Amino acid sequence: MLFLLLAVIVGVGIIVAVALVATNGDGDQDKKSPTESSGSTGSPTPSFSIPSELPSELPSLPSELPSELPSLPSELPSGLESLIPSLADDEVPFYLLRTGDCFDTNDSLPGQAAKRSCGTPHDAEVVKVAELNGSYTTEAALKKAASALCEAPLERKAAQQPTGTVRGTLVQYPDPGGYEIGIDNVACSLAADIGSGTHKLTKPLA
Repeated sequence: MLFLLLAVIVGVGIIVAVALVATNGDGDQDKKSPTESSGSTGSPTPSFSIPSELPSELPSLPSELPSELPSLPSELPSGLESLIPSLADDEVPFYLLRTGDCFDTNDSLPGQAAKRSCGTPHDAEVVKVAELNGSYTTEAALKKAASALCEAPLERKAAQQPTGTVRGTLVQYPDPGGYEIGIDNVACSLAADIGSGTHKLTKPLA
């Protein structure tokens, strides 16, 4: 209602301004006295009425917000808790590793990696991070697909290393639950040793 009234007022102002320009634009030479006629019958001047007051009250807004907002779940679904473990400062889930990262492994936590400087003793180095595509619903299917993605790049990189530098490979991939929610990275790494061996890498791979 307020915007409509202001528009009417502005519109009337424009009409009045045009009328003033039209009657005063000829200069002093053509002015006529109030009693002179222009020789034509004048049309009645339209009249406009403008409301003298705006509405005294505008619609009011709610005075209070809801006292309680919807609460978020206090616990993550059980399938996600294993994917977001409580990690030490230098530990990351395998799917956050990047090519060239060096890390130590933990047999009891195969999905995690403790990042290390490549200039200090470490278990493995990431050669490539690949991405799974397709429909996989079993652990066996995911393992097969991940191994296929890593096979060629790991073989090429291993062939470039001095004899005895690397003794194994490490392929880390999501389980079916992780893959279903969108974790599709595969970390392809060369390892200093296999099993319970104690051999370490001490510098970046060649």
